[in-house]
Amino acid sequence: MSEIERFLKARDFLLANRGDYETAYRDFRWPELDRFNWALDYFDSMARGNDKPALLIVEEDGSRQELSFRQLSERSNQVANYLRQLGVRRGDCILLMMGNEAPLWELMLAAIKLGAVISPATTLLTSDDLADRIRRGNVKVVVTRNVEKFAAIPHAFTGITLGKPVADWHGYEDSLRTGTSFVPEGETHAEDPLFLYFTSGTTAQPKLVLHTHQSYPVGHLSTMYWLGLQQGDIHWNISSPGWAKHAWSCFFAPWNAAATVFIYNYARFSAPDVLQALVRHGVSTLCAPPTVWRMLIQEKLADYPVKLREVIGAGEPLNPEIIEQIRNAWGITIRDGYGQTETTAQIGNAPGALLKPGSMGRPLPGYRVELLDADGRPAAEGEICLELRHRPLGLMRGYAGDEEKSAEVVREGYYHTGMSPAGMPMATSPMLAGRTMFSRHRITASAHSSWRVS
Repeated sequence: MSEIERFLKARDFLLANRGDYETAYRDFRWPELDRFNWALDYFDSMARGNDKPALLIVEEDGSRQELSFRQLSERSNQVANYLRQLGVRRGDCILLMMGNEAPLWELMLAAIKLGAVISPATTLLTSDDLADRIRRGNVKVVVTRNVEKFAAIPHAFTGITLGKPVADWHGYEDSLRTGTSFVPEGETHAEDPLFLYFTSGTTAQPKLVLHTHQSYPVGHLSTMYWLGLQQGDIHWNISSPGWAKHAWSCFFAPWNAAATVFIYNYARFSAPDVLQALVRHGVSTLCAPPTVWRMLIQEKLADYPVKLREVIGAGEPLNPEIIEQIRNAWGITIRDGYGQTETTAQIGNAPGALLKPGSMGRPLPGYRVELLDADGRPAAEGEICLELRHRPLGLMRGYAGDEEKSAEVVREGYYHTGMSPAGMPMATSPMLAGRTMFSRHRITASAHSSWRVS
């Protein structure tokens, strides 16, 4: 059986058992891969002759851009050829800093095809933040509209601008002049590096999370299952580019299911506009942070005949009142889950599962979860840890350039998340502050909890 056949077998098993958690969890096995390039082996084969919508971007003024799987396959080939002309080679790091626009998806597919390393960056970063990322990430190429933020940074990288022409920067539109066929230079090993994420947060200096060609593209089968995605769905994940959750639910998880990625761009959040977009564009699955849900319930939800089948909360614990109002208006229940930049979705309330208030859900297919006390022993209360005897495919390779931190979180047969089942930092990890122990009952089959994408 080839690598792509193994991937599809694992994918199809989860799709077939999306409503049967016990079977999905018990019988799922990560595909064993050696050489695998998700964009070339999976996406391009799915896209061949496929004119179904892969990406739909709608603006506030009503304008829209729709790209089919076939178009994105061909367009990403052009971008890959263009990057190669500019000297990009396998293993080179590309920093992408842009909004929700079609070039982001084109560039990510192109980088995967080339075997380049992608370093997503939010547009909120300062020039100092960017200088640090370029230095520590050994960035070779920068693609952005915000060229001014790089003006004071030594120009040791190749710059590509998405906006108006800028001296010493290449124009992204030039990629339209390249061929629509792409021939890779050699094979991609499944363990080759693919993503370099700079985590926010709890330490003085962001850590560099390194993911591979299998840990994110294939690892997000667990996320696809948790979201409850099906082929032909129109999936909207309200998330900004640059954060891991964007790659989770605006790229890999929906396209693993051959669903359409939907984006609605707005300058200022408007609950009525968002609700109208849900109705007008027939969105079937929605993932949004609690801040969005809190604003949506201020409207008369029953007046909006949505076609939603699955709704997901991500970011922090949801108030039970929010869950109840959504259920009363639309007859569906918001499901929650947990994951990190370092992993894919680990724990969650699966589609169709009985929800228990106060718990973040159950371990997702492919993840073996244990609560460990401060001495590293299984306990009724403790830190969320992942068993490594059956290493989850969605776990990062490690923290790039920092063996000490990598060894700190992977020790004695477990990956230590540093978090409790309530999403609170644990004192068992020197890298995290706080001390709160939470009980095993929070990992069962629940309605609300917290999510952390660091």
